[in-house]
Amino acid sequence: MPHRRIAGPDGPEASALALGALPFGSTVDERTSFAILDRFVEAGGTVIDTANNYAFWAPGGTGDESETTVGRWLAARPGVRDEVILSTKFGARPSVAGAGLESAEGLSAPVVRRASAESLRRLGTDRIDVYWTHIEDRSIPLEETLGALNDLVTGGDVRALGCSNHTTWRTERARAVSRANNWTGYSCVQLRYSYLQPRTDVPFPESGHTHVSPELLDYVRAEGDLTLMAYSTLLSGAYARPGKPLSAPYDHPGTQARLKALAEVADELGATPNQVVLSWLLGTDPGVLPIVGVSSVAQLYEALGALDVRLSSPQRARLDRAGSV
Repeated sequence: MPHRRIAGPDGPEASALALGALPFGSTVDERTSFAILDRFVEAGGTVIDTANNYAFWAPGGTGDESETTVGRWLAARPGVRDEVILSTKFGARPSVAGAGLESAEGLSAPVVRRASAESLRRLGTDRIDVYWTHIEDRSIPLEETLGALNDLVTGGDVRALGCSNHTTWRTERARAVSRANNWTGYSCVQLRYSYLQPRTDVPFPESGHTHVSPELLDYVRAEGDLTLMAYSTLLSGAYARPGKPLSAPYDHPGTQARLKALAEVADELGATPNQVVLSWLLGTDPGVLPIVGVSSVAQLYEALGALDVRLSSPQRARLDRAGSV
């Protein structure tokens, strides 16, 4: 599996695909979660992406489940900690039990300190390789959030910083604040991105999701020192199950044109639509590090198979043109 650096020169290299741990410990039981993690690492995977609120919305969920499950897996696998990149987030955990993002903990300095300590405890580790602000919090000055995050880096608790679901202008402003203060700044951005493109005037039903924009792609391309990680890459199984309804933002004529092109290219390559989607993401400019969420070892193996799928230039051009106006 090809690799790149995202967590500093001293940490392990990042694999081409990241494993999303969102369902682990909630909708995916611990035994299956451990099996998926084992197979991922055996295949050369290194990046494990979670958050301190996965999955509070599941029946009986608190938000502890994913980090706690990953932590138990690490404890049961001596030596594996140094082989993986732990990526976790804070800021979007409800501060009121049973509530949603309207009561999100936010990005104040006290939350930065408390949330990082709690994540370190749940993960059973002494460091977080990439620590993310999960959502924006415009009620808190950027200087307060970024200064507290820099303290975590200088204290050795965190190696690198990222922002998720932030607008491009807020990301740039935050990076400028960090540069001006000689602080460690955001070196990773994480947003929703897949082959199907949503309408921009219809919100996602998943509160807080922010989609990659052409402006963001242009910004990452121009900066050169940013890694773009993409979530919801496989649209919760919609590519694998043609009958699965897509959410409202995808309800437009371009969706069917893209699905048709995707099916044709997958048939030509003897690949699955999921594999073609991941191959397409891996070949975009700027490059993307896709996060894949799976609930079984079989789904993991299918996703890993995307690394062997090679789109020809005409095939990629056909996929890019499909659904364009």
